[in-house]
Amino acid sequence: MSRDLKKAITEAWHAAWDKGDVSVFDQLIDDNFRRKSAHSGGLIDLEAIKTDILAIRAAFPDLTTVVDHIVIDGDDRDCKAAVYWHSTGTFTEPLGDVPPTGTSVVTHGSNLLTFDAGKIILEEATWDPSALLADLGLKSLSSAFDQESGSVSDNLDGEPTKEALKAFNRQFITGVTVVTAMDAEGKPRGLAVNSYNSVSLEPPLVMVCVQKSSSTYASLFQASHMGINILGGGQRDTLRTFASKGAEKFAELDWHQGPNGSPLLDGSSASIEVEIKERFQAHTHTIFVGRVRSAEATDDDPIIYKAGQFFDSSELAPLD
Repeated sequence: MSRDLKKAITEAWHAAWDKGDVSVFDQLIDDNFRRKSAHSGGLIDLEAIKTDILAIRAAFPDLTTVVDHIVIDGDDRDCKAAVYWHSTGTFTEPLGDVPPTGTSVVTHGSNLLTFDAGKIILEEATWDPSALLADLGLKSLSSAFDQESGSVSDNLDGEPTKEALKAFNRQFITGVTVVTAMDAEGKPRGLAVNSYNSVSLEPPLVMVCVQKSSSTYASLFQASHMGINILGGGQRDTLRTFASKGAEKFAELDWHQGPNGSPLLDGSSASIEVEIKERFQAHTHTIFVGRVRSAEATDDDPIIYKAGQFFDSSELAPLD
């Protein structure tokens, strides 16, 4: 009888993952079924699983799955079944708020199914959509997003309020950068960003943090290289351009391409071109980490930003 159960599991797996027929699970799964994540311990129901499968199928239209091995312990109606599988596909359509990269992936997973009276009542899974993104090189910073504790005090007894964090951030002075990339049609795109940091000098790594709702986000996400331009005091009009929602931000600007094609703004205090190496998913933002491939710098004083205002840095007085 184990052969029949293995066949039923395999056929259901292929129907759902390769053809998008998620209704096949209705025949195998109990009304009280839950899936448990081996990583987080979180539980989801069958409808959430179906939603995930259809979303992944839409993002990877050529997805194919191979059930490598099934091990059954116990009677077919009351048993545990371990399913080992791998899938291949090409990321050609958006997956949630993650733009497609056009890259191919091979992802592996295993699922432990608990049967009771011939129906699956519990599934323990080592894999979820975040694992798929990790296999694509698009890792999620899940450890940074613990469950809310319910405490919103601004003392050491719990997490600070959002207002307290904003007050802290307002006291931090930064430069102003415009991050640029060429889109799929070969047009320059860019946005103003103040969350830039140098990661290391050896190797030369930098990072920027970009909000996913930005109109430039998809172009930047799909690019292999990006430009990072530190705006100088003479680029106030440029700053206003990139702080706006205008569609043709480069129409009135002078710019040139870096060695790998990234748009670099003429007149910047400094510019670098970066090969994008990592794209870490951080809920509403993506952290881009890249290796510097070219650099240009001048002695022009940069614009600086603090508490929602911009300042001319040329009048700064050095501390003794």
